[in-house]
Amino acid sequence: MPANVYLELAELGAATVYEASGRHGLVDVELIQVVPGSRVAGPARTARCGQRDNLMVHAVLAEAQPGDVLVLTMPEPEPVALVGDLLATHARARGVAGLLVDAAVRDVAELAEIGLPVWARYVRARGPDKAEAGTLNEPVTVGGALIRPGDVVVLDADGAVVVEHERLSEVLDATRARAKEENDKRAQLQEGALSFDLWGLRQLVEREE
Repeated sequence: MPANVYLELAELGAATVYEASGRHGLVDVELIQVVPGSRVAGPARTARCGQRDNLMVHAVLAEAQPGDVLVLTMPEPEPVALVGDLLATHARARGVAGLLVDAAVRDVAELAEIGLPVWARYVRARGPDKAEAGTLNEPVTVGGALIRPGDVVVLDADGAVVVEHERLSEVLDATRARAKEENDKRAQLQEGALSFDLWGLRQLVEREE
C-alpha cells in the first residue's frame, strides 16, 4: 500500500475512520499519547511478549520494516515497561512509524524528545525481564479489538482504531466521504445553521411532544 494512503488516514483521524468504518475496530481502552499532537497510521506488526518480559520487543524490532506500527502485548496487560528510550531510539532508527503498547512505557521525557509516536496503556518505571519467548506476527487483541498483522492501525489524540486490511479501500473511501460531509456541515455551522436541523434531530424531539 502506498505510504501516502497511511498519511491520509492519519490526517483523517481515528474518530472519523471509526465512524466511517461502521463503528468497527475501536481499541476501547484509555491510552496515553506520549508525544502530544502525534498522529500515525500504518500496517500492524505484532508481538506477544511473555508476562512482564520484553524479549519479543527486541525480536520484533529485528524484523520491523519502515512504516510499521508495532503492536506490543503481554498475555495480560500489566504496568511493566516494555519500551524505554533505548528501544524507542532503536525503533526510530528502523523506520518504525509508531508503537501501540498494551503495557507500560518509561523514560517518557526522553521518548517525547525522540519524537517516535507512542501510545501506551500505562507509564511506569518498573522494568521487564528478558527471558521468555513469545510469538511474533500473530493476531492479538487490544482493548477488545482484534489486530492481525497487516491490518491498519490509526492512532491520534482520540486513541486507536483498527481497519482490517481487506477493508482498507472501502473504509478509506467512506472516510473521505465522511470528512467531506463534516467539512460541509462545519461551514454551515459557522454561518449560523443549527445542528438540531443539520442532523435532522428536530423531528425526533417534536415527535415526542
